Parts: sequence; structure tokens; C-alpha cells
Amino acid sequence: MNESAQLRIGELARRTGVAAELLRAWERRYGLLDPMRTPAGYRLYSGDDVRRVARMRELLASGLSAAEAARATLAAPVAPRAATAPATAPAELRAAVERLDDAAVHAVFDRLLADFSLDAVLEGVVLPFLRELGEGWARGEVTVAQEHFGSNLVRGRLLGLARGWDRGSGPRAVLACPAGERHDLGLLCFGLALREHGWRITFLGADTPSDTLAETAAGLAPEAVVLGVADPALLEPVVEPIRALAGSTVVWVGGAGADEDAVARAGARLLEGSPPAAAALVAGA
Repeated sequence: MNESAQLRIGELARRTGVAAELLRAWERRYGLLDPMRTPAGYRLYSGDDVRRVARMRELLASGLSAAEAARATLAAPVAPRAATAPATAPAELRAAVERLDDAAVHAVFDRLLADFSLDAVLEGVVLPFLRELGEGWARGEVTVAQEHFGSNLVRGRLLGLARGWDRGSGPRAVLACPAGERHDLGLLCFGLALREHGWRITFLGADTPSDTLAETAAGLAPEAVVLGVADPALLEPVVEPIRALAGSTVVWVGGAGADEDAVARAGARLLEGSPPAAAALVAGA
């Protein structure tokens, strides 16, 4: 396999649009899929498997039998996922959202996840799309219905990718937003990017009270705690709780509301750049 296997059969079925029972049959009869097994015996599938299934479907649609399509799929090398997503993808995603076209949104995501690396999809598509969606709503070009529809669909797809991201033996990070902060999509993207570096993720998400974060960190003893802050006014009230937490673990603070002075007074580390870039920084540190 060219990349780490992290997908259970149900997620592979959702990404490819092929029923899990049929995927198992293709694996058993033709050796189409190449899963790895966890110590508990679960099969995990990779992006290579996603692309094989997509190719299998194309060949079946062209009229080949299942056996012929499987042989042709296995005979062809699996193309690696590209590191840069097309610049037109955010606009394509936004057009589908503006039509409130659920199926089209999922089709765009399916294609992107099959053809491009996760970092490329996050950096080149998801984050620009979310930014344009918010700015379009502020200008009155995007309706409340479109904004909610698009944000919720993106959140659902990202949470689907996050399934099982606490498995493995790598270092653990606890991710949260401080009390009152409800914008956690950027933090969710960060967690997915950090998982690509082999980290395990415990995601507490939006509006997390300081005592809850402290209790979680005490119980899990993570290698890092990462706070995402969009509103700078919500950082100042938690400077002292962060300082207390930073006495026992590394604390990073990122997001548009991560004021450098407040972060320094809290004894934390400032996390700058896009979520994939920030994840690379934490992993490298």
C-alpha cells in the first residue's frame, strides 16, 4: 500500500458508494482490496483501495464483467494522490451548496478524497470554501440556509474522516476551544492533518470549560493540548487556566483569536499558519 490504512469497511463504502457486502465480495473473489489488520483483527483500508474501487466501478459501467474489471484494475498501477487540489474545486463546491444539492456536494468530496491528499483537500478546497462561504454570507451573497447547509455538510464529511483517529500508538493531542468559542471547524481540520502525522486525537471541540479540559488532560496525559480560538475576547479569561495546564503539558494556541501577548502570558506556544502547516509544526516539535 502507498499510504497508511485508516478506513473501516463502512467508511470505505460511504466514500465509494459501494455496499460493504459487495466490497467484501470483491476482496474475497478477486483480491481487489489490500487491507491491513489491526491487533484486534479489524481490517483497515487505504486511499489506494478507494481508488481501486472507483476504477472498478468505471470499468463495470463500461460493460466489463466483474472478473474482467477486477483484472484490469489490478493490472494498472494505482496513481498516487496529488499534493495540490485544483483551484476550481472550491467554486465547484460552492456552486453545489448554493443549489442545496446534497448529492453534488458529496460527489465533489468523493472525487477529491480519491484523487488528492488530505492536506491538499483541506488546504486547497475545504478551508478556502469555508472562508468564501462566511464572507459571502457577510456580504449578503449567501443565504442563511446555504451557509448552514454547506457548513453542516462539510462538518459531517470531516467528522466521517475523523472516525477512529484516536487509534494507534502515536503521541496524543487533546483539541478544544475555550468556553464560549463555537467555531471549531478549523480545529477539526487541524486534528485531521495532525492525524496524518501519526498522532492520536482526542477532540473535545467547541465551548469546552477550562475545568473539563484540565480534567481530560490529567486523565489522558497527552503530549500536547491544542486550543483553537477565533474570538480574541475569549482567550483572556482562560489565560490563568492555560498557565496552570502548561505546567504539566505542552499547550499550543492557534486561530484568528490567538493573541501573541496573551499566549505568552499563558505560558503556551503560538500556533500559526493554516491547519495543515500548524499540524506539521506540532508534529515536528
